[in-house]
Amino acid sequence: MRNVTKDTLTQTFLDYCGAETSPRLRFVLENLVGHLHDSIRETELTHDEWRKAIELLTKAGEITTPQRNEFVLFSDVLGISSLVDMVNSRPEATSSSVLGPFHILGAPDLPFGGDLKRDNEGATVIVEGKVRDTQGKPIAGAVIELWQTAENGLYSNQDGAQPEYNLRASIKVGDDGAYALTTVRPSPYSVPDDGPVGELLRATGRHAWRPSHLHFIIKAPGYRSLVTEVFPSDDPYLDEDAVFGVREDLIMEYVEQNDTTGIPDAFEAKDKITAPYFRVDFDFVLSEETSK
Repeated sequence: MRNVTKDTLTQTFLDYCGAETSPRLRFVLENLVGHLHDSIRETELTHDEWRKAIELLTKAGEITTPQRNEFVLFSDVLGISSLVDMVNSRPEATSSSVLGPFHILGAPDLPFGGDLKRDNEGATVIVEGKVRDTQGKPIAGAVIELWQTAENGLYSNQDGAQPEYNLRASIKVGDDGAYALTTVRPSPYSVPDDGPVGELLRATGRHAWRPSHLHFIIKAPGYRSLVTEVFPSDDPYLDEDAVFGVREDLIMEYVEQNDTTGIPDAFEAKDKITAPYFRVDFDFVLSEETSK
C-alpha cells in the first residue's frame, strides 16, 4: 500500500498478514499491535524515546545468559508476568504467581521429610502441607518442584559459592497428598538492577526488592500445572513487591517453635534441628485440566 498514514498503518499491518495466519495469532497481533500503535499516536513518541527503548532491548539481549534472562525481568517489573498469571489462574485453585528468571531444570529428588537445608546458614524451617483437588481430596503422586534463595538472598545459579542445585528439590507426594521437608528461611532480595531493568526502575523511582518467598511448580496428571510462590506474612516488602507477585491466598505464616521434642521421626534432620526454628503449613489446590 503506497498511501500509508498514521491512521491507516494498523489496519495495513493486519492486511499484510497472509491467509496462513492462525485466527489466534491474528487476534493477538490485532490487539497487541493495535494498542502499541495507539500508544505511539497518543503519546506522540519521539525518535529519541524510540531509540532509548531499542537501546534498552538491545542491552537486555546482550546481558541475557542461560542463568539470567533480562527479558523475563522486564516482563516481571512491568507487571506483564503477573498479569498473564492472573488471567490464566482459576478462582477455585491456588493462585499462580511469577516463575521468575532463576528456575533451572533437573532439581534432584527429595524424599518425604528430606533435608533441603543441609549446610546452609540461617534459621531452620519445617515446611509441610498437602496437595488437594478443588473438592479437598488429596492428589496422590503429585510432583512438587521447589527452589529458593539462600540466606544471602541469592539463588544457586547467581552465586558461584553455592552448589549447582543448592536449595532446589523435586518431591513426589504420597497417596495422602502430603509433602514435608526442612529448609532454610529465605531472605528478601533485590532483582538484578545492574542492567537495563535497573535503568528503568531508577528512572521511575522504584526499588528492586522482592519479599522473601518459596517457589513451587506442582504437576499432576489430569490437573492444571501450578506455578506459584509463597510469602511470609511478616516480610517488609509484602506490599511493595517489585514484580507484583503477592496474592492474598499465597501468604503464609512462619510460626516460631522453641521445643524440638515434638518433631516427627520422619524428618531427616530431626536430630540436627535446634530451637528456635520455624514451622510452615501450606496446602495447594489444583484445578482439573478441563475446568473453566
